[in-house]
Amino acid sequence: MLRAAALAALALATPAAADDLRVTLGPGQPQPAYDGRVLVVLTKDGRSEPRFQANRSDTSAQVFGVDAVAMQAGQSVTIGGETTGYPLETLRDVPKGRYFAQAILHKYDTYKLGTGKTVKLPAARGAGQNWRKEPGNLISPVVEIDFDPARSQSIDLMLDKALPPIVPAPDTALVRSFKFRSPSLSKFWGRDTFLNAYVLVPRDFDKHPEARFPVMVNHGHFPEGFSGIRETPPDPNLVCQPSARFNHPCYNRVEQQEAHDFYKKWTSADFPRFLVVEIDHSNPYFDDSYAVNSANLGPYGDAIQHEFLPALEKKFRGMGAGWARFTYGGCTGGWEALAVQVFYPDEYNGAFAACPDTIDFRQTKVVNIYEDDNAFWRQGPFGKVPRFVNRNTLGHVGWTNEMENRYERVIGSKSRSGGQWDIWDAVYSPMGDDGYPKPIWDKTSGVIDKAVAAHWRENYDLRHILQRDWATLGPKLQGKIHIHVGDMDNFYLNNAVYLMEDFLKKADPPYQGEVTYGDRAEHCWNGDPTLPNAITRLRYNSMYVPKILARMAKTAPPGADLTSWRYP
Repeated sequence: MLRAAALAALALATPAAADDLRVTLGPGQPQPAYDGRVLVVLTKDGRSEPRFQANRSDTSAQVFGVDAVAMQAGQSVTIGGETTGYPLETLRDVPKGRYFAQAILHKYDTYKLGTGKTVKLPAARGAGQNWRKEPGNLISPVVEIDFDPARSQSIDLMLDKALPPIVPAPDTALVRSFKFRSPSLSKFWGRDTFLNAYVLVPRDFDKHPEARFPVMVNHGHFPEGFSGIRETPPDPNLVCQPSARFNHPCYNRVEQQEAHDFYKKWTSADFPRFLVVEIDHSNPYFDDSYAVNSANLGPYGDAIQHEFLPALEKKFRGMGAGWARFTYGGCTGGWEALAVQVFYPDEYNGAFAACPDTIDFRQTKVVNIYEDDNAFWRQGPFGKVPRFVNRNTLGHVGWTNEMENRYERVIGSKSRSGGQWDIWDAVYSPMGDDGYPKPIWDKTSGVIDKAVAAHWRENYDLRHILQRDWATLGPKLQGKIHIHVGDMDNFYLNNAVYLMEDFLKKADPPYQGEVTYGDRAEHCWNGDPTLPNAITRLRYNSMYVPKILARMAKTAPPGADLTSWRYP
């Protein structure tokens, strides 16, 4: 009897057999061997490829990931029953059924860093660190499979196609491309490293060689081309694409109309002439660098400010002076706009930061990294509640912090997912002994590393830095700080803005800027209370112009050029 009971207990403790997913590298691929992350995506929806249905949201397709090292043709990796997945936690949790399946290999390059460390990372190859589209990544065909967690057999997928290069958008009369090799970044990464940009030039730019122009740096995520300007009216044959986010049946028509309206404004006789710069600083960790110096990404701040912008302004006849240089952006771009204004206070005459990523780490989304012990749970003496990091304007929650971090663990180990928390680790954290970023918390348990938190505070907590250094920064930043956020931001980014505002309102000398909130406005409200977010988010390059012109007129040094760029 005791032996039978022991065997029964062992059976209960031993996981049941389950199907596994075996991914094999097919013959004839461009490289003889691959390092990278092998992902498998399962979905019930056959209308698009599974790889385009995986994301951090609660509605994501099911995805699993494992590392591959020196994988050669004919070799395989296996997604087993206990492999970590998202949204379901393991392959064993996937219900029996028929699914569309696809495998992807997000390939890594080997970098011998200037620090002496060697790391394997996904190079930026033209898709903004989007593993679904990055050129050179390998994919399998989409196949239909029958999966059964109670069965024990291998389901095979073959990586047999390399994604093709992405052709950059061509130059036009108004949009010009610019490519610059950065000496400092090339030294850090141990290979040639480039900063790229799309530059919107004024009407008749080539006809006015005498003109020198103010420069507006529109910070943001990876630009596939210069967005938001269109010479022709909306396409009359446009197939409408509805927007669930904005509850609009044909939002792509709205986008085209706004782009055309901006074109007419930009080329009108009375619109001021200036340059708008959208920077591509995609890198091995993310679709942009956060435009600051970093232990893990290298000196992107100095490279942009002291190498790239002077070269760009020389080529495109920028004024090259801080009083005539402004910056703005939303989300990550909002953080970047404020950060470069703070870290290079004399180099910009104003920053317009919309819905900025966390600017006070006492509210990193919803986590106080200095006082909380765990990033995933609010813990009481007898219970715990998950920390949600997404909501809609009614407060209905989408996903938890544990879920988002697990998604990133699935997509890439060692901060290589290209996700939000991983890039914050890459930008804000010190480098670990293995050459990869030290995470702010354990991505499985959520336990916060207070030593890493201290590094974040002293180097990247913008409110802390402003408060610590206001005696010297304050006089340089008066009138330059403009922060806008919706009070129902989807990622709770308004929480940190409240804390920043608490400091700014009491700052001495006074900051003389503005902090505004959109009533019930979601991500990424940027400062106009008279129009819906669906419209104002398309107007960054025009909505701040009146304030910029007033600021230039007020602060221009004696003898400054206020006329050559105002030609009709």
